[in-house]
Amino acid sequence: MSERETIEKVKDRQGLLAKIQNIFGLGYATREDLREIDKKLRDLYYADFKSLRHKWEEIYLAALNAGKATDDFKKVIQIIDRVGEKVHRADYGYAGLMDRKGSIRETELARVLNYDKALSDEIQTIVKAVNEFYHETQNGNWADAATKARNIKSLILGFESKWDEREKHFRPLGV
Repeated sequence: MSERETIEKVKDRQGLLAKIQNIFGLGYATREDLREIDKKLRDLYYADFKSLRHKWEEIYLAALNAGKATDDFKKVIQIIDRVGEKVHRADYGYAGLMDRKGSIRETELARVLNYDKALSDEIQTIVKAVNEFYHETQNGNWADAATKARNIKSLILGFESKWDEREKHFRPLGV
């Protein structure tokens, strides 16, 4: 979905007061709605990471008890914590009055919202991989456990690198 389509979709759902605020506030209500929608989306992603962490703790404890734990098992917990906090504390488009980088407009906010929505598939892939590994470990199937832990670690690191690209969508490099 393009930025224009996202902005129009948000504007269509606004009430009378928001439309009045847009007229007098130069689009303030739309920008605020875009920020709020993105915040809710990131809160859902953060909840997914918290759930992943709890499930991975159980996997890690089971691996320790079975004597199958490797360094990757512990590193996955650390990476989940780090990435989850990045998602939870991510910039969501406010710029101060005298911000040197300039103000953040509707287009940039819509671009970031679309970018964040596109990352949903990445998170679902991670959740699916952890759930499958969890069920295997609960059944005592430790075949290729170290390989699967490395794979999950690389999936989360791949998501993190894409998440780190996010600020470029707020403030694209331009001269």
